[in-house]
Amino acid sequence: MRSVTAAVSRDDTGTLAFERLTLEAPRPDEVVVEIGFAAICHTDIKAAHGEQGSRKPAVFGHEGAGIVVDVGSQVTSVSPGDRVMLTHLSCGTCSSCSGGDTAYCLNSRSLNMLAGRQDGSSGFYCSDVHSHFFGQSSFATFSLANARNTLKVPDDIPLPSAAAMGCGVMTGAGAVFNALNVQPGSSIVITGTGAVGLAAIMAARIAGAARIVGVDQVQDRLNLARELGASHVVNASDADAVEQIREACSGGARYAVEASGAPAALTTALSSLGLHGSCVIVGAAGDVDGTFRWRDLQRRGITIRGSVIGDAHVQSFLPKLFSFYREGTFPVDRMITYYDFAQINRAMADAEAGGPVKPVLRVNGQVEARSSMN
Repeated sequence: MRSVTAAVSRDDTGTLAFERLTLEAPRPDEVVVEIGFAAICHTDIKAAHGEQGSRKPAVFGHEGAGIVVDVGSQVTSVSPGDRVMLTHLSCGTCSSCSGGDTAYCLNSRSLNMLAGRQDGSSGFYCSDVHSHFFGQSSFATFSLANARNTLKVPDDIPLPSAAAMGCGVMTGAGAVFNALNVQPGSSIVITGTGAVGLAAIMAARIAGAARIVGVDQVQDRLNLARELGASHVVNASDADAVEQIREACSGGARYAVEASGAPAALTTALSSLGLHGSCVIVGAAGDVDGTFRWRDLQRRGITIRGSVIGDAHVQSFLPKLFSFYREGTFPVDRMITYYDFAQINRAMADAEAGGPVKPVLRVNGQVEARSSMN
């Protein structure tokens, strides 16, 4: 057991409070990670506001990175001293996982969204606080994760960059590479240029799309979208936004990624598609209804589908993102704004207000320094 400092959510106000908790020793399939950096995703913010149905009180955070300090008796994939990132957890035994479709694990909700182990237990000893949000609860100085959602990070990949790739960035890139299989020379519109949308823009450029249109209402994000690979940017508040997109895509886009979670953005994405266009929805909208003209989509042969974490098999997909980062074509660092761990509430509020694209908490900056000495 070890003492940890954790940011705990005890109500639905969205405000987290630091508490001292005791972390249990790892079970046979578990890993203890000293967290160096934890990125903030909008899913964490929604959970803190009670919008994800997670058990409370709980420690959230699902994009952690750090160093392994202990492993369970059955763990062979990582060892103490390894630099690692934490990501989405799958069970490995259901029919989806057995078929390699781990993004759609049949036990995903209980393993990731509810907080607590699948059996409902907490990794915090003698406490009412739930652990294991997305199998990790990384808003803490130490995290008790599972070997299945713990991935080694190569020495040349900075830990904060790896943390940023743990969920939203992987979702946006996977939407392009896996869900849509964007082809060279094609056109694509991305509605929402937060971390998910910007990752989709970078992925579309890597895939060789000729026309990449970023859509948002925040000009700073549109400027960054152009810098990261968008050939065109459109302000969604413009009355002729759809007309601008269709003109940029020579009559309509072949692909669309809806990354904002706003019904109006979905309408824009669908309206911007050309004949036989395909739209993938990755924006975390919760229980939000969107409407569209059925006959219009039917006549144009439009396909709409959803995607979870970009249809990614994390153990094989994340190393691809590492390679793109190494080549300089996937510079996630450009999205990052750093905050000290003590500033977690400010970081979440800033992100909720549309400020930083990808807030990353410095939970323990010495972790990265020590890892480089190993």
